Amino acid sequence: MPKYISDCTVLHNGVEMPWLGLGVWRVKEGQEVESAVRWAIEAGYRSIDTAAIYGNEVGVGRAIRDAGVRREDLFITTKVWNADQGYESTLQAFEQSRKKLGLDYIDLYLIHWPVKGKYKATWKALEKLYKDGFVRAIGVSNFQIHHLQDVMADCEIKPMVNQVEFHPLLTQKELLGFCQAQQIQLEAWSPLMQGNLDHPTLAELSRKYEKTPAQIVLRWDLQQQVVTIPKSVTHSRILENANVFDFELSTEDMGKIAAMNRNKRFGPDPDNFDF
Repeated sequence: MPKYISDCTVLHNGVEMPWLGLGVWRVKEGQEVESAVRWAIEAGYRSIDTAAIYGNEVGVGRAIRDAGVRREDLFITTKVWNADQGYESTLQAFEQSRKKLGLDYIDLYLIHWPVKGKYKATWKALEKLYKDGFVRAIGVSNFQIHHLQDVMADCEIKPMVNQVEFHPLLTQKELLGFCQAQQIQLEAWSPLMQGNLDHPTLAELSRKYEKTPAQIVLRWDLQQQVVTIPKSVTHSRILENANVFDFELSTEDMGKIAAMNRNKRFGPDPDNFDF
């Protein structure tokens, strides 16, 4: 059970990955992303999650260079975009991301979406990057159980992480169980339901624990052994989202939150997307 912001999960290859990170989806390149990353690192975050398609890798790189924290103490994730999938094009896309970030290596490289007919060749490229030492861990994003099974049928190296939309309205119980059984770390994007936190259960627990609805949800993630990367560009929110290590939800209250599930997605369906 994570007790400090510095606590890490251990991926199946032995690499440590922080339980809490900052997501920078839809965070503008330049001042906005640099400030958010700086505030997060000052608050004790050591994990930053970006992607080629976010268009802010340069700003993330600048912020981490200016942060005054040793490179080996940071955990930086980026992702290959759909248009760049395929073996050679993934290797090229990785090199572009690495240069934009200004890093010698990336901690975690993910396939952003399971593009039909392409993600298996893309996975081979990730295996090469891993074996060549450019990446400390490799994984996928938005993969359902059948996508994972498809990759695992003939991969050399099993995915270490699966980053998916995961929150109280989309509890993904089967996927979580499958990943845990396979030692694939589940990671939640949009854990705060893109701000849709106005729910009677969260309001009730917020009063009970004297924590905000956002803090209740992030704690719920952590107690299920799910890595979580809330996005924010507001200094006070970045601090608030990190303040989730000094309380514990009871088993009963964990169940109340799980009962909110509606299989509701705020993002695209991984079995039915067209980009």
